[in-house]
Amino acid sequence: MPPGDVALQEGRLMDTRKLSYFVQIVDSGSITKAAAALHVAQPALSQQVSALENDLKQRLLIRSKQGVEPTAAGHTLYRHAQSILRLVEQARQDVATSGAAPSGRVSIAIAPYSMASSLTPQIISEVSRRYPDIVVHLTEIFGGVLSEAIKNGRLDMALIYEPGKIRGVQFTTMIVEDLHLVVHPGLDVNHSEDTVTLAEASKVGLFLPEKNHTLRQIIEKGLAGQDLPLKLVGEVESVPSLTRLIRANLGGTVLPKSAADALFPDQDFKVLRIVEPGLQSKIALCTPDHEPLSEAASAVLMVVKEMLHQQLIKKYGTDPVQLPAHP
Repeated sequence: MPPGDVALQEGRLMDTRKLSYFVQIVDSGSITKAAAALHVAQPALSQQVSALENDLKQRLLIRSKQGVEPTAAGHTLYRHAQSILRLVEQARQDVATSGAAPSGRVSIAIAPYSMASSLTPQIISEVSRRYPDIVVHLTEIFGGVLSEAIKNGRLDMALIYEPGKIRGVQFTTMIVEDLHLVVHPGLDVNHSEDTVTLAEASKVGLFLPEKNHTLRQIIEKGLAGQDLPLKLVGEVESVPSLTRLIRANLGGTVLPKSAADALFPDQDFKVLRIVEPGLQSKIALCTPDHEPLSEAASAVLMVVKEMLHQQLIKKYGTDPVQLPAHP
């Protein structure tokens, strides 16, 4: 049941105080602890839970000597209650600040190993210039934990390698790029001008991120589709470390060319487009699909889109939603 459907239930259910009490009980794991935190008498708190269970005709909590645990129905209500309470709080803030300049904290995740990670200075600078009352919280994060962070409201948006459909979030593809093998100029790789076959690339020892990274999954799937092995030298999620390892000619990596240009601007690494077959990745903007962005987050989202647009124009002299793909 979407949050809006819950919101349309009879008035007793939509007493947001009951919902906030229920969330506190689940978070505390104990009605006694929740009552102390809320400064509410324990019998009164138990009555609120009973009222919710009567309204929904479902048992919401399992009580034991160790405390309380939500049932399956309780978990569902807990998730929707969090969304409803965030929406109510956001509505209060938006109404209070209506007509004023956007303000508040906006959290963004930007994928490591991507061109998007080079946009951090421009994003911070432009948001500070336009919206001095907005504080941007920037982090690098991998796709494996992203969906939960977005759905639970810990992140407002993210620029990441697109992993495919994930319930609760939506992806807007910003750019599609061919993947390239990045190696030390002294590494002997059988290649033709600026391309290398996937079979030849598979012979190179690679430094890649962990398995939960979408980029790693694309590479592994591409190799497996051609019955080629992955020659993994190590898992590296630090760009400075990756730079030093490739510079020491200990192995290579696989990235979109824009990411290689952004991450290794002062290096003379070989950057060879992978062909026969080619591999592609998508950079996408990720936002929640179940609730609107705050006014501050919407303002930052506009800046992020502008910065990415300018970066593409600067790099490629064009305005592509999708860069030219090669067979």
